[in-house]
Amino acid sequence: MSIKLYRASILHFLSDPDVDGEKAYEYFEDGALVIQDGKVLETGEASALTGKYDNADVVDYSGKLIIPGMIDTHIHFPQVEVIASYGEQLLDWLNNYTFPAERQFEDKEYASKIANFFLDELLKCGTTTALVFGTMHKQSVEAFFEASEQRNTRMICGKVMMDRNAPEFLIDTPESSYQDSKELIEAWHEKGRQLYAITPRFAITSTHEQLEKAGQLMAEHPTTFMQTHISENKDEVAFVRELFPETKDYLDVYDQYGLLGPRSVFAHGIHLEPREHERLRETGASVSFCPTSNLFLGSGLLDVEKLEKEKVSYSVATDVGGGTSFSMLQTLNEAYKICQLQGQKLSPLKSLYLATLGNAKSLQLDDKIGSFQADREADFAVLDYDSTPLMSLKQSKCKTLFEKLFAMIILGDDRSVKATYVAGELAHEKQ
Repeated sequence: MSIKLYRASILHFLSDPDVDGEKAYEYFEDGALVIQDGKVLETGEASALTGKYDNADVVDYSGKLIIPGMIDTHIHFPQVEVIASYGEQLLDWLNNYTFPAERQFEDKEYASKIANFFLDELLKCGTTTALVFGTMHKQSVEAFFEASEQRNTRMICGKVMMDRNAPEFLIDTPESSYQDSKELIEAWHEKGRQLYAITPRFAITSTHEQLEKAGQLMAEHPTTFMQTHISENKDEVAFVRELFPETKDYLDVYDQYGLLGPRSVFAHGIHLEPREHERLRETGASVSFCPTSNLFLGSGLLDVEKLEKEKVSYSVATDVGGGTSFSMLQTLNEAYKICQLQGQKLSPLKSLYLATLGNAKSLQLDDKIGSFQADREADFAVLDYDSTPLMSLKQSKCKTLFEKLFAMIILGDDRSVKATYVAGELAHEKQ
């Protein structure tokens, strides 16, 4: 394939900017990103690379900012239509809105329609990889992977395992959930860019027997991911204590069944205790911070500073449909405010690090995505500093990269994404 050179301001991260400062990232005001066969060849100053690749096809985004495709580490594709549903906290919200909506995904044609809409919304927002919940219906995940395969997006998805404390129409069994998950793993895991996540919804909706089957799947398929929820809501934590009185705490429920590891992602984690933080650190499992959801459902404020101090791996996610936006920019906006409410700071550099390389690291995928180092998959977003009149006015007053990035995060959303590329191919262009 021909070589393509994308000219713009370029920003990507090599490490955590809170740790390594300016050494943590590369920024080229007039930069070039060189792509061949869906992979990054090189990035650097345009003045050097345009001459080196003088036969390349040049795509000029001068005045725009190119960053790696953003990564969302917790989101529910069947909850697209549940977004912006009024007035409940977690457990009532699930029963009144979410579970009835998920019933529709027994129809694969319906699941395909929503999967296509969902993926297009992600791409419109500059998100190129996500860790995604399906429903308990095997066909919901088949529909999702088929839609993702068509777009060549690197996605991770799993069939929800749920055999109690849910409506009868969403209940599976330990054996059926094991068999369905196993068949999906064999059909889709590491097929092209698709990856599978073993997905017990949360401890409340799985029996001991089903959690044992989830652990068996992990042991049999060690390169898969595991995703679930933990300590999102105080009533949820109390209910788990009633259901599993023999365990040390909420995390220990999952630990007893071998569900902790470097590819295990626990959404929320707002009300975790010190012992649970210690165990997350020991196993390399991570917490997914879902700011818009935590605020919308009144779940609480995640203490990010404590996770940092205790060296617990964490990422940032939208959690649509409890979350209120597909946009990682809007999600980072709310993350900043949650930190502010606790007297903590979240810099724009750290925010964009989390949304790209940081989230990739938490998923053990930083050898493939999250940066523009050579041979990484060429997923990227083109951000427009003049996407709205207000953004343009604000940006005209910004004197530093720090200020420009912060304005982009606070004022930006899907309108700020000029284009999104997947494996070097244009996947979305703002009209």
